[in-house]
Amino acid sequence: MRCCTKFHCYCNRRPMYTPAPEDLLSFGQFLPMHNYNFQPPQVQHPVQGHQNMDTNQPADGSDDEAEASIIDPSSLYTLDHYLVQMDMLDSFAKEIAIEVKESLDAQGRSSRSGPRIYVNRPREEAAEQLVRDYFCDDPTYKKKVFRRRFRMRRPLFERIIHALGEWSPEFTQRKDALDRDGLSPLQKCTSAIRQLAYGTPADALDEYLKIAECTSIKCLKLFVKGVIHIFGDEYMRKPNVNDVQRLLDIGESRGFPGMLGSLDCMHWRWDKCPMEWKGQFTSGYKGVPTLILEAVASQDLWIWHAFFGVAGSNNDINVLNQSTLFLEQLKGQAPRVNYNVNEKEYQLGYYLVDGIYPEWAAFVKSIPMAQTEKQRLFAKHQEGARKDVERAFGVLQARWSILLRPARLYDRGDLHHIMLACIILHNMIVEDEKEEAGNMLDLNEEAGSSIVFPSVFTHGGMPIFAEVLQRDARIRNRPMHKALKNDLIEHIWRKFGRR
Repeated sequence: MRCCTKFHCYCNRRPMYTPAPEDLLSFGQFLPMHNYNFQPPQVQHPVQGHQNMDTNQPADGSDDEAEASIIDPSSLYTLDHYLVQMDMLDSFAKEIAIEVKESLDAQGRSSRSGPRIYVNRPREEAAEQLVRDYFCDDPTYKKKVFRRRFRMRRPLFERIIHALGEWSPEFTQRKDALDRDGLSPLQKCTSAIRQLAYGTPADALDEYLKIAECTSIKCLKLFVKGVIHIFGDEYMRKPNVNDVQRLLDIGESRGFPGMLGSLDCMHWRWDKCPMEWKGQFTSGYKGVPTLILEAVASQDLWIWHAFFGVAGSNNDINVLNQSTLFLEQLKGQAPRVNYNVNEKEYQLGYYLVDGIYPEWAAFVKSIPMAQTEKQRLFAKHQEGARKDVERAFGVLQARWSILLRPARLYDRGDLHHIMLACIILHNMIVEDEKEEAGNMLDLNEEAGSSIVFPSVFTHGGMPIFAEVLQRDARIRNRPMHKALKNDLIEHIWRKFGRR
């Protein structure tokens, strides 16, 4: 209504050309028909014999009168008239643009509290205080407090900082444009570790470390990427020959020859899941959007396999169908195993799983409703050994509380990096504290019968598809699954049932 009022006022104070009605009628005859779809009137001439059927001839036969009746359009609508109207439209458009700009500026001023405020944080003092608290020769907080707050011992944390400094200049001491010391590597890594360990918001670290919220989030993302890039090949490796031999020895001492670990899935709630994805990522029994982690863990809580990122609406079987768990076996690159159970020879390692998984030769499941003493004893040992992965999940979430709390980042790639970095750091801590945990093997036990051989494969060419299908059929062999379970029942009864 405001713009229309201005338009009427403008028209009232500016002279405007208004042609007469008879001029408009006569002028319309000369408008271009392709622009205005104007159809000239059809004149019906009376028929006066065959000599008047020629429509190219005028009705009265006079060419002079026809030419005199034609009106020149330039006499009705001149260039001055056009310029006057264009000037009026331009002025009207400018006024509308000014009104729109003023309205947008007013909205912007109402949404912004003011110009960006610079906070002069004493980051140099915070860096010195951090060194006095934890990293000097006589720190305020001793080893036990450091281990609790950083989730690892000080030498391991310093090793990570040193490796990150060689990986990226972001984790080195630099100066800004005013020749002032920037944030120290200790401050940046401490900020990232505290976010992972306690799951606290990035803004909560500003008071102690003097790091802005956006900078803390940037440090976290860069920290987890660096950990994956530097330590991923070593601490997220597939089990080699020595690793598999140690896993088989541990499994045989527990009554499960050929066991490579226990397999299960864990959900991580995604609080910032986009609205259009919530139906896909909402878990059936969780009721909220989640991301699924599939993992294999051993008795020492080392996580040997991690597959993360599947939508929470999937179950464990759907995750298994997308997983890379058996990729090495299908390609023929996994170490070969050979072990005996109940005086029978087997050449395929297996994982302990719960009841939802299929009856494959690579899985050993419990007996839900055991009837005999042998079956009950087997179910007891299987369920106890399968808790290794449950314990690993519990320690992982307790150690890195960011995995226990809802994820507050939008990008799935960032969440994937955080999950893998937490697993890598978890394995690094397990290795660093393995001496304190003690030896898992009983030295009084007899030597195991499990043997591991290096994998045999050729480099360069793709594996033959027929061989891949044979290996896949071997993994999914249901009769072998039943035979192995029966042999394990007898083996555990002979090993533990007579005590």
